[in-house]
Amino acid sequence: MTALKTKRSAARRFVAARFPSRAISWRVRFAVLMVLAIAAVTVWMTNRSLTHRFTETTRNRAELRLALYSGNLLSELRRHAIVPQLLSRDQALITALQDDDFSLSTQRLISFVDEIGAASIMLLDRDGRTVAATNRNRIGVNHRSDAYFLDAIRSNTTVFSAIPREVGGFSFSYSRRLQDASGVLGAIVVEVDLQKFERAWAGISDAVMVTDSENNIILATESRWRGLSEDDALKLQTPQGAIQRAIRATADWTVLPPDAYLQGEAVMRLETRIPFHGWRMTSFTTYASIREKVNTVLALEIMGFAIFFALAFYALSRKTALRMALFQRESAELRVLNTRLQREIAERERMQMSLEVAEQSLAQSSKLAALGEMSAAVSHELNQPLAAMKTYLAGARLLLNRNRPDEALSSFARIDDLLERMGAITRQLKSYARKGGDTFRPVNLGDALASSLSMMEPQLRQRQVKITRILPDDPVLVMGDQMRIEQVMVNLFRNALDATKSVDDPEVEIILAAGETATLAVRDNGTGISDLDNLFEPFYTTKQAGDGVGLGLAISSGIVNDLGGRLTARNGQNGGAVFEMQLPILVNGMEAAE
Repeated sequence: MTALKTKRSAARRFVAARFPSRAISWRVRFAVLMVLAIAAVTVWMTNRSLTHRFTETTRNRAELRLALYSGNLLSELRRHAIVPQLLSRDQALITALQDDDFSLSTQRLISFVDEIGAASIMLLDRDGRTVAATNRNRIGVNHRSDAYFLDAIRSNTTVFSAIPREVGGFSFSYSRRLQDASGVLGAIVVEVDLQKFERAWAGISDAVMVTDSENNIILATESRWRGLSEDDALKLQTPQGAIQRAIRATADWTVLPPDAYLQGEAVMRLETRIPFHGWRMTSFTTYASIREKVNTVLALEIMGFAIFFALAFYALSRKTALRMALFQRESAELRVLNTRLQREIAERERMQMSLEVAEQSLAQSSKLAALGEMSAAVSHELNQPLAAMKTYLAGARLLLNRNRPDEALSSFARIDDLLERMGAITRQLKSYARKGGDTFRPVNLGDALASSLSMMEPQLRQRQVKITRILPDDPVLVMGDQMRIEQVMVNLFRNALDATKSVDDPEVEIILAAGETATLAVRDNGTGISDLDNLFEPFYTTKQAGDGVGLGLAISSGIVNDLGGRLTARNGQNGGAVFEMQLPILVNGMEAAE
């Protein structure tokens, strides 16, 4: 036992002699750790205190700026809201609409636009045609289907509209109808220039957007945001890579939790409500100024601690070991980050494969849906020629029984024409996937109208319907497919005949006119149309079961759209329905724009 104690004492003395500074090294390390802790706490407290202070200051300034912007926007909207009401009472404009004399109306609107500061003013008649405007290029343009005209005609108050433009952005306008004792005369439309606010906001560092009640961006400092929702707009500015997200997270340690990210940079999001049609204004303020102020103070503190640590570490004998430990820790972090990146890449590849399978399934479903619609279309389109053939065969049988073979041969000739037409329909369906404008040729609408009425002759013989045709003296030519145009005409005539079944004195009026467009109007004196919104939807019909499947107008509308035209419907002023087919007219071999 004594020998063992002696050996242990000798070992302790050897260790003490071999490492004489070991005890001192632990004290130095403890002191360094304490200084490190004090430095970390000091930097953390300074960062927290200054960040809160500068963030509140920046937020207050952003809120004040947002309140100023929203107030200016609301003031501009309210200032123009009263203008249509005043112009709707202008006796000169009312008299011009009553007398159809607009020689002085444009000049009068020009005198108003400078006083009220509006972008433009238009005067529309009851049909939606521009009869006077501060922009003379708009005179004659028809706005019958535009929302600001339809809403103004249907309402007795001023209507505000925000309509997307084809070139980007939105067009903002106030509209109100003009009327007298006899009824509605037309509408006045005042366009407001709100893009000037975007130009004013472009000079600031904040990003500003205005959204409507449906969360669609209508005004923004970023032009790509217009028409999108806020979430979709922010996705355009958010970095996608995992490394970028990691770098972004390390760059945001000096600020409070960010509200959103724009172009990878944390921003402060502020929102205020504009008491106008549910609008909201949102601003995104960067933390750049806060970072600069906080980082300046932190840099001074860190610099002081860095000088102290540089002197302290200079005296440490294990500086190299500490560096190696630091390198190993950084290598471990990079390995972890690399492993995470590989997992994300594998997950993305798996999702890509799932997406390809889903796309193949969707394509197959689309083919099946197209096959179903084409089958219904074939049944609908062949029904009319088959009905006509049945009538001609019955007539031919009767003529043969009466020993009148010559007249029976005429019925057989018409049956042959119908068979040719059915063959053309099937050939057209076969080439549906290749349809285009390369097979179009000039078509005389008068000839197509005569051919369509000839095809409807069996139905006209069965009923006593007064047919009135108003045709121009000169031929009306369009560029298209005569077979498809006749198909549209037959559908319109058949609907007119069906609409007059319950009328004592059925009448159908057919008007063909040539102006800026070639227009074919079919009017009847039936009961009219109860649901104009769903009229051209597939499978929508008001007929009894077995009389139709609701594809005629949907197919006709698609044909007219393919030819560059438009098919519309409305109720006549004296009752009944009015269908209009408008196609680009062909003048001297040139097709006019619609």
